[in-house]
Amino acid sequence: MREMLDAFWRAAAYCLHPRVILLSLMPLAVASGLTWLLAYFYWVSAIDAVDATLRGWSLMQTFTQWLEAVGAAGFRSVLPPLIVVALAVPVIVVFSLLLVALLMTPALTRLVAARRFPGLQRREGAGWWGSLAWSLGCTAAALLALFVSIPLWFVPPLVLVVPPLIWGWLNYRVMTFDVLAEHASREERRRILHELRWPLLAIGVLTGYLGAAPSLLWAVGVFAVVLAPVLILASIWLYTLVFAFASLWFAHFALAALQRMRQTEMPLHPAAAPAQLVEPPLLPPA
Repeated sequence: MREMLDAFWRAAAYCLHPRVILLSLMPLAVASGLTWLLAYFYWVSAIDAVDATLRGWSLMQTFTQWLEAVGAAGFRSVLPPLIVVALAVPVIVVFSLLLVALLMTPALTRLVAARRFPGLQRREGAGWWGSLAWSLGCTAAALLALFVSIPLWFVPPLVLVVPPLIWGWLNYRVMTFDVLAEHASREERRRILHELRWPLLAIGVLTGYLGAAPSLLWAVGVFAVVLAPVLILASIWLYTLVFAFASLWFAHFALAALQRMRQTEMPLHPAAAPAQLVEPPLLPPA
């Protein structure tokens, strides 16, 4: 717990670093540009497809009649755009996570390593393509788990537990892998993922709950359709900041664990020279 809290406060302080703020603009620009491009070409067609699907449901006809009876017939016209927005938000979340993991996490990890762990040896346990394959595989598993767990969302207590737990697992698997990709060997990374899986999962779940905060922007109801362009941009920016903070939290915690493991345990590579068993003392952050 002490190591988690120490990494938490360090990550919060690093979020104010000018380099971190500048790095957050790159995923924001990519995600915003791609979202606007897709909306420009497919927004109308997506709404028409959802509307045609709803008209084919007999239950929706009953629902429409009920809306007319209570004087809320106008809600029927905004229902398809609301459904499109609701389906787009999880995609935006996953896409923002992948962008941060691929574009920001390596740079943030180098920043943390240079300022706090300057003597930590790099053993290059995974490359960029390995990180991409790992991230895509974990994302596919998380999306499948979300789809399978949809019936549980209608149980009031479980809707507050199941989705954040799945997002937390995804954060833990993706962020930890990317943080340790350059500095840990494959064996060291596997050992940390196994031995520290519960603290890492706890960090992932907490950041998963933080990642749910930008979704509150869409709680404006039918106004979400009118404010969709602004809300999409604001939510992408907030998701980028949350995932950047998560990357820093995982970086401080995992790199500190890697250094402690190398200092206190026998090396995983028996051929390593004795001088490599002890890392240089930590320097205070600049």
